[in-house]
Amino acid sequence: MIRPLYDWMIEKAQSPASEKWLAGISFAESSFFPIPIDLMLIPMILANRVKAWRLATITLIFSVLGGVGGYLIGAFLFETVGQPIVDFYGYQDQFARFQDYYAEWGILIVLVAGFSPLPFKVVTIASGVVGMNPLVFTLAAIPARGARFYLVAGLLWWLGDPIREFIEKRLGLFTGVMAALGIAGFVAIKYI
Repeated sequence: MIRPLYDWMIEKAQSPASEKWLAGISFAESSFFPIPIDLMLIPMILANRVKAWRLATITLIFSVLGGVGGYLIGAFLFETVGQPIVDFYGYQDQFARFQDYYAEWGILIVLVAGFSPLPFKVVTIASGVVGMNPLVFTLAAIPARGARFYLVAGLLWWLGDPIREFIEKRLGLFTGVMAALGIAGFVAIKYI
């Protein structure tokens, strides 16, 4: 099941619409949708390493825009949209505690969550709920998300075919590690 999805992503990475898919999923992943963007970004870069920096830039721009979308959900639509997202991830009890931590460590949380596998959408919504300065939020999200995506792009651009062969030979292990990192992020947020 994983191999066909990976092969499909490599194939789509060469299509004219691939960058639009990358932009849309980057936006959604930062505001409400539980698909890690790395699962799209990595195969796209591996399919065409020359585009590594462009793809990282598209991912960064739309991830930050999606973060602003998440912020707006938290600020203006928490009851109707944000609360169901929090409920979906099972953070009802932890969200209030998270808001207290967030009030004290807000910018640091944005910086860490933007770079790490922590679910960024929870941080974007919480930023709006607690009323973090939107400019500060955005200025913190840019280097955090940028560092993550440009690090991935740089490593894949530099290592190229050997890393592609490594990933393809160990696709199950690679996917498992990516999933474990995502789950660890969710667990970390849940028990904060």
